[in-house]
Amino acid sequence: MVHIPNEPVPSPSAPRSVPTSADVARLAGVSRATVSYVLNNTSAVRISEPTRRRVHEAAKELGYVPHAAARSLRAGHSRMVLIPTPNVPVGPLYNQFFNELQWALSRLEYTVVQYGDLSPHGDEAARAWAELRPVAVLVPGGGLGPQGLAVLKRSGARAVVTLGAERVEGAHAVLLDHEGVGHSAGRHLLARGRRAVGVVVPEEPGLEMFSKPRLEGVRRALQGTGATVTELPLAYEEEAAARLAARWRPLGLDAVFAYNDEYAMLLMRALQDEGIAIPRETAVIGADDLMLGRLLRPRLSTVHIELPSGRDLAELVDRAVRDPGVAPEVHEVLGTRVVQRESS
Repeated sequence: MVHIPNEPVPSPSAPRSVPTSADVARLAGVSRATVSYVLNNTSAVRISEPTRRRVHEAAKELGYVPHAAARSLRAGHSRMVLIPTPNVPVGPLYNQFFNELQWALSRLEYTVVQYGDLSPHGDEAARAWAELRPVAVLVPGGGLGPQGLAVLKRSGARAVVTLGAERVEGAHAVLLDHEGVGHSAGRHLLARGRRAVGVVVPEEPGLEMFSKPRLEGVRRALQGTGATVTELPLAYEEEAAARLAARWRPLGLDAVFAYNDEYAMLLMRALQDEGIAIPRETAVIGADDLMLGRLLRPRLSTVHIELPSGRDLAELVDRAVRDPGVAPEVHEVLGTRVVQRESS
């Protein structure tokens, strides 16, 4: 006699039903409203710690996560903050800043999405960002114009924050003074008695938004002093650094501001291979104050850069999302100080 079970045994490959907040509520022994309050971290309703723990444990056991779209419908807007990925190598210092910013935004219950499509630019890029309906957009560098800003706002972006040397009317702005970085380096070299200063300008496309202001900052620091400034285009390659080092002595330079610490380390190694004594023949200074620069011999002098606080920027985004009609805030940051070590 063959036994036929009352209920069919599901196939291992059969799709499992998606757990709902009702499932979490049943397992935790609470109402669906309580589940919503706990998982949305609602502060207006007081929930005891044991109840919160039961809800989180039930959600974890079931593999339940809140539905972002449903949450957006309840709030009237998304919780997505879009950060377009810079199409240039920004370096360890800026990577650390963006990591801190993402952490701070996640603590405020925003979902950070990095947008990696590098093909569109300017207002065309803004239209591509708007398709994702972010509640906020942080735009590193330049390129966003009034038309692009209008597109973002019409699509529901409550906060648009630019990070660069210039502001866009109607957007919040964090102004980064890269000219001040070069000015600090130039003043330092001048004070050390250097009168023929080279300035490395990276050949990598896109970095001119940083390198040109830094070059102008050195020129401003040396203006009227009788000291000279020589622009030194350089690719971030050992061979390019070796070629520049091979013609160094005919250039007659007694100092170099090498754009940042990475280029400074690249060039300093090539100069030393060429037998040029640092700092006796040529003083070298970088920028960013990276740990690797302290491990060189001689240790690398640098311009320490005070980037904006990721937490402060996240709070600016949150304020703008909560009150989209507030007047745009403008913050000038990027303070600098020279850290003198043996290379200058």
